Amino acid sequence: MSNEAAPFVAQHAVPTGVVATRWWWVRHAPVREDGGCIYGQTDIGCDTSDRIIFEAVGKILPRGAVWYASNLKRTHQTADAIWSAGFPKPPSLQQEAALAEQHLGEWQGLNRAAFFASRPAAVGSYWFAPIDDPAPGGESFLDLYNRVRGAIERINTEHAGKDVIAVAHGGTIKAAIGLALGNQPEKGLAFTIDNCSVTRLDHLASADHSGWRVPMVNQQPWIAGASPNAMHQPAGPEIATASKLA
Repeated sequence: MSNEAAPFVAQHAVPTGVVATRWWWVRHAPVREDGGCIYGQTDIGCDTSDRIIFEAVGKILPRGAVWYASNLKRTHQTADAIWSAGFPKPPSLQQEAALAEQHLGEWQGLNRAAFFASRPAAVGSYWFAPIDDPAPGGESFLDLYNRVRGAIERINTEHAGKDVIAVAHGGTIKAAIGLALGNQPEKGLAFTIDNCSVTRLDHLASADHSGWRVPMVNQQPWIAGASPNAMHQPAGPEIATASKLA
C-alpha cells in the first residue's frame, strides 16, 4: 500500500437537482523579465524555478479536471511546472485567448512606477484606470470582463458538472470574481490575486436558477505547509509592490 497522502480536495455540499461546475483559477508564476514595465498581453515568460510552490498547488487541485490556459506562454509554463512537480498531466491543455490578460495597448512597455506616478489617484479602481476607461489602442477592464464572462458562460455549458482548472492572469481572475459576485466587475477589482495562488468559484445551476458560490480566493497553499523560517513564496518584484497588476 502506498504511503503517499491522497490529494486534498475541498468538498462543499451540492443540493439535489443542482449541477456544480467548479472553477479552479491559478494565476501564472511571477514574471521577472519585464524590466519594471507594464506588460499586459506582452507574451513574456515567468519564473517556475520554485518546485515547492507547484507541489503545494498541485495538492489542492482536483484530478480528472478539464484544463484551460490563456494563449500567453506564462500560463503554459505555469501549467507545465505543476505537472513537472508531480501532478498527473492531463490529456490536453486547451488554449483560450478570451482568458488572456487585459490588452493595455500603448501602456505596455511603459515604466510601471512612472505610469502610476503620473495618474490621478483613483480610489475604488485598484487597477490601471477606471473600469470603463480603455488603454489607448487597447482594452478597458470592462472589455476584459465581458470577454472573460463570455468564455466562462460557454465553458460552463460545454463542461457542466466538471472541475475546470484555468491557468490565467490577475485581471482575468478578478473579472471572474466580479461575475461570481453578481455580475459586478468593479467588485472583482477589490481582491488581491497573487502569483500561483488558487481561487475557487463554483457555478451552481438547476432547472430554474443559476448562481455562484465562492469557496476560496487567493489561496496560497505553499504557505500553509511552510515552517516559520522557510516560507516559500514567489518572492521578487512581481509581488513586492501592489502596482504590479498584469
